[in-house]
Amino acid sequence: MAVGPTERSLGKIQSIGSTTLDEPVPYAILIPKLLTTVVRGFCMGAADIVPGVSGGTIALVFGIYEQLLENVRFGAKALGSLAKADVAGFRRWLNEMEWHFLLPLGAGLGAAVVALSSLIEGLLRDRPEEMAGLFFGLVLGSIVVAWRLLYQRDGVDLAVMVVVGAVTFLLLGLQSGPVADPSPPAYFGAGAVAICAMILPGISGSFLLLMMGMYAAVLGAVHDRDLPTLLVFMAGATVGLALFSTALGWLLDRHHDLVLAALIGLMVGSFRVLWPWPNGVGIISDVAGESVSGTGLELPAGDQWPAPALLGLAAFALVVGISRLAPTPGKPHQHPPVDSEPARKHSH
Repeated sequence: MAVGPTERSLGKIQSIGSTTLDEPVPYAILIPKLLTTVVRGFCMGAADIVPGVSGGTIALVFGIYEQLLENVRFGAKALGSLAKADVAGFRRWLNEMEWHFLLPLGAGLGAAVVALSSLIEGLLRDRPEEMAGLFFGLVLGSIVVAWRLLYQRDGVDLAVMVVVGAVTFLLLGLQSGPVADPSPPAYFGAGAVAICAMILPGISGSFLLLMMGMYAAVLGAVHDRDLPTLLVFMAGATVGLALFSTALGWLLDRHHDLVLAALIGLMVGSFRVLWPWPNGVGIISDVAGESVSGTGLELPAGDQWPAPALLGLAAFALVVGISRLAPTPGKPHQHPPVDSEPARKHSH
């Protein structure tokens, strides 16, 4: 029997977004889901540009955080198999990854970085307090959303959140000066640490680079098209993402609520950067030695608080509203061991 245009699909799709399917998907269903995933990636990319805001926070809001983390873990296992010259294992782990989720998400993220970098950096310089107020409300709403994801809320979870939040708050007050003429190992280490912000809510990669004094050097390598240096940075990012995602995923499988409480604490601690006054989230320059701290804490003058406060309230309402449209998480379940033979994809 001939297949009509409305019944055509892109093949047997195992997963789109957070939905697992075992039958061919009609274009009428497939295209909107792909576009939705692109938009989610775009929002994650926009967040990653801003010091103090993480793409992982946005993934939590959209209900795709654990799905993203699991796919990154599969990718780490694929690289591990390739390093062992296990080509068959490499291909099996690649097949386990949800490419119809990852590719549009990555496309949206990349588009945001290209399209919004100059705009957001300009606003951070021209309207620092207003932008910080906007991001403060965004992260505050994300904390409310993440708290709802806890299966059981008890005193231990609250204590973990408070301790992690306090430690993060103190650590974010530490900013080193720019590193002069960093060596290749320094770029490798910077990539390994900064990439963790992709899957770690509450801290952005750009702010981690600022804390290490590597932001100006990395941005300079990008502007100068210094390919060897960028390859070393990307190699570090690949290794860091593989190791950290595997460890974080293992902990989420076994201690879901405690890990999520720690992630909420990271977001709470990030308010050290997001407090609007006196300098917003700060200004990071690609010129060595030029940066304005975003960790100062002052009370606003009489005419300085309305705009940041209103933008913060609007961002808070937007995040909470979006979260109500996201998939509702189910009860905790036991994932198959990621270090075992890849099994048939399961529902999320």
